[in-house]
Amino acid sequence: MRKAGRLALGVIAAIALSTNAWAADWPGPWTELASDGSLSVRIAVATGTACPKATADGIDLPMAPRAGADDGFPVVVCEARAPAVTRQLIVGDSPAPNRPEEVRRIVVIGDTGCRLEGRSVQDCNDPEAWPFATIARRAASRKPDLVIHVGDYYYRETACPADRKGCAGSSYGDNWETWQADFFEPAAPLLAIAPWVMVRGNHELCRRGGRGWFRLLDPHPAPLECADRSDPFRLHIGGLDLLWFDGADADDFSAPAAKVAFYAAQLAGLLAAAPSHAWLLTHRPIWALAQGEIAGANVNATEQGAIQGQVPPGLDLVVSGHLHDFTSYEFGPDRPAQLLVGDSGDTMLELGKTPLTGAEIDGMRVVSGFALKRFGFFVMEATAGGWDGSLYGSDDAVLAHCRLRGRSLECGPAQTQ
Repeated sequence: MRKAGRLALGVIAAIALSTNAWAADWPGPWTELASDGSLSVRIAVATGTACPKATADGIDLPMAPRAGADDGFPVVVCEARAPAVTRQLIVGDSPAPNRPEEVRRIVVIGDTGCRLEGRSVQDCNDPEAWPFATIARRAASRKPDLVIHVGDYYYRETACPADRKGCAGSSYGDNWETWQADFFEPAAPLLAIAPWVMVRGNHELCRRGGRGWFRLLDPHPAPLECADRSDPFRLHIGGLDLLWFDGADADDFSAPAAKVAFYAAQLAGLLAAAPSHAWLLTHRPIWALAQGEIAGANVNATEQGAIQGQVPPGLDLVVSGHLHDFTSYEFGPDRPAQLLVGDSGDTMLELGKTPLTGAEIDGMRVVSGFALKRFGFFVMEATAGGWDGSLYGSDDAVLAHCRLRGRSLECGPAQTQ
């Protein structure tokens, strides 16, 4: 049962649903990279409240409603677009994270929500069982220039069982209160520190969390209605080239011809003339092995079919989530490396027992593979030759180190580095 009268506190304006009032002690807006390359500045305000004033270096920014209020979302989502070169962003009385001139440190997280889905139940009230708030706070302390979320923000789809104290009182369903609890409240410190790139996950499909996704986080202009596929786009930010791809509606273990053709056409435009050292961001990994009860099965059949023959020489890395662990795959110079960061909140799955190194995925053997089942977040630091990465646990311990140089991705446990 939904918790009645609960104060829906959040990073953005924190509204008490029972009183429809401001909670002024919470920080203000968040920013994310939009599909046209601009910086989208967003904030949610109480129903009947005008969008606040926004300024970039003292110059007014037009801020207008992105989405109006309704019974499920009793807030108005306001949005403005900031110029690429801006030193200071202010919304109302609150500063907003700005677009960095140079990206030197990146936090990567994914699959952050707390799972309430039929018989699959997570103890959302227990920070050990669902540590996303701790992870966000730890990640914010690293002061990243950019945050990449590889998808799956919303997981509370059904009610907490009446006899389960660990999730008692949890809201559920695609509504404002649930999005507050599953994402905005725990993510608040990290939303306040840096702009984000928001990748859509399969939990944000229309039949699940699509309404909240398009109202709140989708990087495109607000659509007239929910759609399960979105246009891809390229981002160039602070010397980093990112290729954003919505594969949320792909099938992991089958390759329907119509879907393969649709995604192949999208990828053709996205990957054509991809710049050197580009990264492809897509929630479902293109080349990976499943875990849990079906450990060892190849993932993702649809995207593997769609990208066949279209991999550009400049693409170094695919960054994904979806599978609930931290995993790296290197295939050598003929295929981009694949990185998975799906370990930032949702229930973890058991790793397969078959060694990753030497495994065959979509006709190519893994040169070097590494996997770890621990909650955490990944920090990437730019170096002269590429990127160095560290996987941190929810207790802030360093769990693993990685080294990315072109398509070479070597990861291993921290004690061996």
